[in-house]
Amino acid sequence: MTRDELVAVLEKKRMTEIIELIEDAEQGELEELELVESLGLLMDQELNKEVLSLLESLGVTIIYVSGDEEDEEEENDDEDEDKDNS
Repeated sequence: MTRDELVAVLEKKRMTEIIELIEDAEQGELEELELVESLGLLMDQELNKEVLSLLESLGVTIIYVSGDEEDEEEENDDEDEDKDNS
């Protein structure tokens, strides 16, 4: 699927945030994208694959994290805030 075909599908499905990610990548404003691998970016697996492939072709590094790591980072951020407020 070409970039234009992909954007047309995203527009039809009103996925404006994903289109914005693509545009940011094209402008060099998106270098990395962290995703929970088991969730991906989109519910539609084929569309998810196409979008991630396009982002990677635009130079975006996809970093896969587990949901557990995300929870740990949030907990660490909360602990840091607690220390700052003490």
